[in-house]
Amino acid sequence: MIKLCAFDFDSTLMDGETIDILAKAYHVGDAVKNITDKAMNGELDFFESLLERVALLKGMPLTQVKQCCENLPLMNGAIELCEYLKSQNVKIIVFSGGFHEGIDLVQRKLCFDFGFANFLHHKDGFLTGKVGGEIMFNNSKGIILQRLKSFLNLNTKEIMCVGDGANDISMFDECGLKIAFCAKTILKEYADVCIDKKDLKEIIKVIK
Repeated sequence: MIKLCAFDFDSTLMDGETIDILAKAYHVGDAVKNITDKAMNGELDFFESLLERVALLKGMPLTQVKQCCENLPLMNGAIELCEYLKSQNVKIIVFSGGFHEGIDLVQRKLCFDFGFANFLHHKDGFLTGKVGGEIMFNNSKGIILQRLKSFLNLNTKEIMCVGDGANDISMFDECGLKIAFCAKTILKEYADVCIDKKDLKEIIKVIK
């Protein structure tokens, strides 16, 4: 019986990559997206790619960041899937290599239980190009999930996860049911189930 579901955020619960959306608004979209794609395909170290991408946002007004994050598009079926999981008394946690500026606002809409992400450093109303937080490394999601399993006294079979990119591999290693959602090839190799239709409601069919 599944008691906990761990989700990736960008391109999983949210339709797109938060940093790409911020970069496009700040007119550095192409440069950032190129790095994002390589990182999600496992071609670049996640930590190094994150620092490199956030550095390109230096000088972006914090008001513009907040405006972008208030309008992040949810993935088709995100609301329905979260509602179904809650109806089954499944706890929902979200891991994001992106930012609390985004996931904290979405938490109000999807009502998930916990969220782990990074923070965009800002000073005097502008981004400094620095970043820090909980999901800075390739293995961050797995480390936190391992600790949560111990704290909540859950075994691996009681946990499912949903993700799409290379930095979800460590999370997959800690779960009994691993679902790759519209995922990169590198993650599909670790999955129990691969869903290529861009609709999270398809996951309900798998777990019912």
